[in-house]
Amino acid sequence: MTCLNTHLALCLTVTLAGFMTGMSAQAQESSPPVFPMSEVEHSHPELPPILPLRDRAEVIDRILEERLDTIIPQIMREQGVSMWVLMAREYFEEPVVESLLDARSMAARRRTILIFSDPGEGQPIERLTVSRYGLAGLFEPSWDPDEEPDQWQAVADIIADRNPATIAINFSDLTAFGDGMTLSQYRLMMNALPADYHERIVSGETLAVRWLETRTPSELEIYPGVVRIAHALIDQAFSNAVITPGVTTADDVVWWYREELSRLGLEPWFHPSIGIQREGADAMLRDDTVIEPGDLLWTDFGITYLRLSTDTQHLAYVLRPGETEAPAGLRQGLAASNRVQDILMSHFETGLSGNEVLARAREEAIAEGLDPSIYSHPIGTHGHGAGPAIGFWDNQDADPRGAGLINANTAWSIELTSYNAVPEWGGQIVDFRTEEDAFFDGETIRFLDGRQTEIKLIGSGQ
Repeated sequence: MTCLNTHLALCLTVTLAGFMTGMSAQAQESSPPVFPMSEVEHSHPELPPILPLRDRAEVIDRILEERLDTIIPQIMREQGVSMWVLMAREYFEEPVVESLLDARSMAARRRTILIFSDPGEGQPIERLTVSRYGLAGLFEPSWDPDEEPDQWQAVADIIADRNPATIAINFSDLTAFGDGMTLSQYRLMMNALPADYHERIVSGETLAVRWLETRTPSELEIYPGVVRIAHALIDQAFSNAVITPGVTTADDVVWWYREELSRLGLEPWFHPSIGIQREGADAMLRDDTVIEPGDLLWTDFGITYLRLSTDTQHLAYVLRPGETEAPAGLRQGLAASNRVQDILMSHFETGLSGNEVLARAREEAIAEGLDPSIYSHPIGTHGHGAGPAIGFWDNQDADPRGAGLINANTAWSIELTSYNAVPEWGGQIVDFRTEEDAFFDGETIRFLDGRQTEIKLIGSGQ
């Protein structure tokens, strides 16, 4: 054996040993870290360990089974629905079906039809898949194409056999989350279904929203850790490890986020944002603008991990030479936005609409002399999640999308801003945007991993 071959053999031995050690370490990290909910954010949070893909799949499927066992019976009986028929075609997954796929099913196969049927009298909800392929044992295969080649006829036969009083399908004028039944598939279904059942068709819009918005105990256990990942990445982005004042641009930080997420095997659910507010500038600066000492930086950043989404907006200040803290006017501006958060969250109540909460919160905030804009939204399976909105940045009045009622066991992105004059900037009006994720249990609403109450500081580099 030559020296080269000897070196190669040694290298392979060391590499294999390292690989096996890494696999052993990964096996010990089969569950995500659990953090308690907190009202106070850590100033410099460490990045929690990220699970290997196999372990992520186990967590996702375990939680999905829990959701199916608990949420589906609750919402079907709550809404008085006997049967819920869901449909998606390959690469054209509707939101509900997409959330029902197990971790190894990355798309609907051909045409995937799922049926939930309530036999009544407290019996378990049937979960049927009228499809060529199963879904990890979570749904009972209920179609043999050799016996009945027509898939929609197989659905019609199941419906006739169970004779449900109501049949929900997803159509909605208001929300995309409940509008998954396409016209072509609706026609095929109705053509196969005996006319006697046509009048039993109802909208599954509310079922879709309730399914997507409701969080289970297992999700709540891991959600603070998911938010902690986002907070840790923002802390890195807003540091001299990423930003060199006078050199780094806003877009450089944006793409650092994207590259770092790719390196970690994580995905954003939207392209991150970095904005710069600067003394004397009329508007938010972005893109190729170079970050300078004295700038107030804003970021909007969100990830989806273990099928839970985050949405966070934080502020940072680039110190001028000789400064050790942000100007008092900037600190007071963030405190004003924190106060609007407090007011908004104090008005959360089950049975109120998003519009009612918006109106009450704005009235109180304005009475205190604040200048708020509130545009909070549900979060969870999706970043801009299913459920009633609480305002929009371009509409601070009642909106049809805010007419829905607030329910218990839902997660929220408390997103808002307040506008404040900064004396150190000649009285310039500055936009103090903030966004933090929270959980509402029906009685109280708490931040999942704290909130920003102090502006992050970035050294001037001088």
